[in-house]
Amino acid sequence: MNVIELSGVGKTFRDFWLRPTVQAVNGLDLAVAKGEVFGLLGPNGSGKSTTIKMILGLLAPSAGTISLFGLPPRARAARARLGYLPELSYLHPFLTAKETLGYYAGLCNLPRAVARARTAELLEMVGLADVAARPVGGFSKGMARRLALASALIGRPELLILDEPTSGLDPVSTNEVKTLVKTLAAGGMTVLMTSHLLADAEDVCDRFAIVKDGAKVAEGTVAEMTTSLQDFFLAKVGEGRTFEVAPFLKG
Repeated sequence: MNVIELSGVGKTFRDFWLRPTVQAVNGLDLAVAKGEVFGLLGPNGSGKSTTIKMILGLLAPSAGTISLFGLPPRARAARARLGYLPELSYLHPFLTAKETLGYYAGLCNLPRAVARARTAELLEMVGLADVAARPVGGFSKGMARRLALASALIGRPELLILDEPTSGLDPVSTNEVKTLVKTLAAGGMTVLMTSHLLADAEDVCDRFAIVKDGAKVAEGTVAEMTTSLQDFFLAKVGEGRTFEVAPFLKG
């Protein structure tokens, strides 16, 4: 059984008079297997975040079906098994890193002793144990992103969903986040991540799909993409320029 399955999924946003205004997702089919790192790639506005919100049960699809662990996305039993890192994560600046993870542990109803142990474990994992007592407001973007990732892991999820996990980060911080994702994957965690950066898929994903205008236009491993997409152009970026798939691939 796949951890995530989407079949013919569509999402149409409507105005006040219920007239269709935006077809954000159009006939999307996806399957993510247990233990897989799967990437959902495409330019901004391609429907990636809308797809993630439907998988999380935050939006209802206009068409098609979605299952999470074989259950509807809004089922509590399904939600209890996932962790989510949004593209823009808010951390309370007056809390320390340790207090932040303690707060999220409370939301997960972890017993106090378990919460303390899990907090210490995660701070060590994301490289923030030495600054556990520092207020989050003084953290760099990379440190804050790693803490937000630790917050998503506090409940030991089986599935981790990452929406643009490296967005806005410098190269060093980007590499740190990618290393964390690879560490989690090596431990058997299933990961679904979105990105508009093709290098992210090359570095961490087992497979990835490319979406454009809400529809899937290609899917496969990096090796398969190298063979089949050398002349494939994903989307226009600015006047007279293109965002090409081929340059990010090796070989």
